[in-house]
Amino acid sequence: MAKNLVIVESPAKVKTIKKFLGTNYEVLASQGHVRDLPKSQLGIDVEHDYEPKYITIRGKGDILAKLRKEAKKADRVYLATDPDREGEAISWHLSKALNLDEKKMYRITFNEITKTAVKESIKNAREIDMDLVDAQQARRMLDRMVGYRISPILWAKVKRGLSAGRVQSVALRLIADREEEINSFIPEEYWTLEADFQGEGSKKPLRAKFYGTKKEKLAISSGEEMDKIRAELEGAACRVADVHRGERVKRVPLPFTTSTLQQEASKTLNFSTQKTMSVAQQLYEGIDIKGNGTVGVITYLRTDSTRVSEEAGRVSRSYIASVYGENYVSRNAAAKKSGKKIQDAHEAIRPTDISRTPAALKESLTRDQFRLYQLIWKRFAASQMADAVYETYSAKIDAGEYRFTASASRVSFDGFLCVYTQEEEKEGDSRLLQNLEKDTPLSIKELDAKQHFTQPPAHYTEAALVKTLEELGIGRPSTYAPTITTIIARRYVSRESRNLYLTELGEVVNHMMKQAFPSIVETDFTANLEGLLDCVEEGTVNWKTVIENFYPDLEAAVQAAEKELEEVKIEDEATDVVCEECGRYMVIKYGPHGRFLACPGFPECRNTKPYLEKIGVPCPKCGKEVVLRKTKKGRKYYGCENNPECDFMSWQKPSKEKCPECGSYMVEKGSKLACAGEGCGFVKVKEKEPK
Repeated sequence: MAKNLVIVESPAKVKTIKKFLGTNYEVLASQGHVRDLPKSQLGIDVEHDYEPKYITIRGKGDILAKLRKEAKKADRVYLATDPDREGEAISWHLSKALNLDEKKMYRITFNEITKTAVKESIKNAREIDMDLVDAQQARRMLDRMVGYRISPILWAKVKRGLSAGRVQSVALRLIADREEEINSFIPEEYWTLEADFQGEGSKKPLRAKFYGTKKEKLAISSGEEMDKIRAELEGAACRVADVHRGERVKRVPLPFTTSTLQQEASKTLNFSTQKTMSVAQQLYEGIDIKGNGTVGVITYLRTDSTRVSEEAGRVSRSYIASVYGENYVSRNAAAKKSGKKIQDAHEAIRPTDISRTPAALKESLTRDQFRLYQLIWKRFAASQMADAVYETYSAKIDAGEYRFTASASRVSFDGFLCVYTQEEEKEGDSRLLQNLEKDTPLSIKELDAKQHFTQPPAHYTEAALVKTLEELGIGRPSTYAPTITTIIARRYVSRESRNLYLTELGEVVNHMMKQAFPSIVETDFTANLEGLLDCVEEGTVNWKTVIENFYPDLEAAVQAAEKELEEVKIEDEATDVVCEECGRYMVIKYGPHGRFLACPGFPECRNTKPYLEKIGVPCPKCGKEVVLRKTKKGRKYYGCENNPECDFMSWQKPSKEKCPECGSYMVEKGSKLACAGEGCGFVKVKEKEPK
């Protein structure tokens, strides 16, 4: 009987797939990549047609030896790595490292680790898709060029082991730009007005929001304007000007892609992108289900497609009809497509079997696995169900010359909401509007005026950053989690209460990248490169052409940066702080966490201490110096040098100037100074400092 060898990436898949294929098949794992560019050098021959120099990854010798031995014995070798660019590249590297005979080598892919999918993939074995391999090679080489040519410059400039990356540098810039936007934001005052209207004989008042006049919408921007409106509303005749009853349809959500799963898991489960991918990988590779053995419970987790296979759609709609009823089945469960080749190659993330409900698997899953599986199951089930329908009610109420509006809705058919509910907007009590008639006289029982100030843009969360990267076309499903993990691990960014904050180190690196390599951190440039890699995958652009067009410009920028750095010789900055151990004046150095004070007598004297930079502003609370400090995670703030005795603290840089209106201290907001006093709102243009 013929002997077959199947090579997968992960050891976790081996037992599951072996069980599906039986004794005629040997299943072994490559444990990820087996060849890569060398760590000690660029690994790309720029003089000879940009040929990559691949070497066996350290520690993979024994694995390759075992695979070679089994491959020689086998009549057929099936390369069953992941169904994406990287998986295709791993298969190609395996074919080269194992010297596989093309006549007995086959590439197979499956979107889910189930018996049907694995057996079907064997029937549809194909050759390695070199367009996919070349797209991955090009990405790897572009990333290597950026990292290995720019990182030494950062090292030289900042004097520590910093590094740059093609996608991570753009992500860092997005966070830095948002931080700048927040810091320079000036709040603007506005007011809202709500009124409680009472009709004759009605027990409960109807609350409506101020709209404006009968002709146009009005914004209330000051207390004076509000006082004027309130005075004019006193004793004003009120009536119902219009009542409208309608219907609103809430569309079913699309099933998850990698990006939307990461965003939703972050919002609802508080998972980091890295944790989401790690738990999803476990669900994909296989869970030991009581009575069923090990089986993959979700489809492949790295995808930007919302497509659902015909078979999966048919089975899920049949399940929904039997459990919830025919009227809950979607009549047009069609996925949105972007026209990219990858969309047709992959499916959305979904359960491999919809009848395997979260409740049925709860005992077989860990808490995190259960929560993520439940999220995926509910979202997919909802995508195959009918839209939800709401009855809507709205009313326009005239009070003198002004107009108020009230709206409410109620669910008339819950549809997909019976399995998947998202945060709903709170609307008024529909019962109060249902019986309201046009021209009904009303009276104002109470006016509720509130002062507000506009808020700055929110700091990026991991979910928001992933969404922005996807919208801008930067990176791909497999790159979002490692990109964010890298910039946090390198302390360019700190994560506090879900929010991402720029650290002092991140500020330095971002500033240098923008100065010396503006195109690398340009969102349009990076998105353009992603588009070219897609063209390589589609076979319309040669991968070497992408490299040839990229490297000379990068090299020119690197050489220019090196010359400029040579002209600006960087010395350790001396201070007036005396080393208490040897008496020398200490100097400012950079470390992984930013600047610190060190003795210049190193290695004889190893004394170091935190560097507290004075900003030349007296503390508003005690009069001592305000210094620049950092949180444990590296985020900058301003505090008193007399801490902990004095607890003054500000995220914005304080100014020497006092507010002329309330006497509080002012803070810098870009080119302006704003009062830090609560509810004051005084702002002035910052005076230019003499050169």
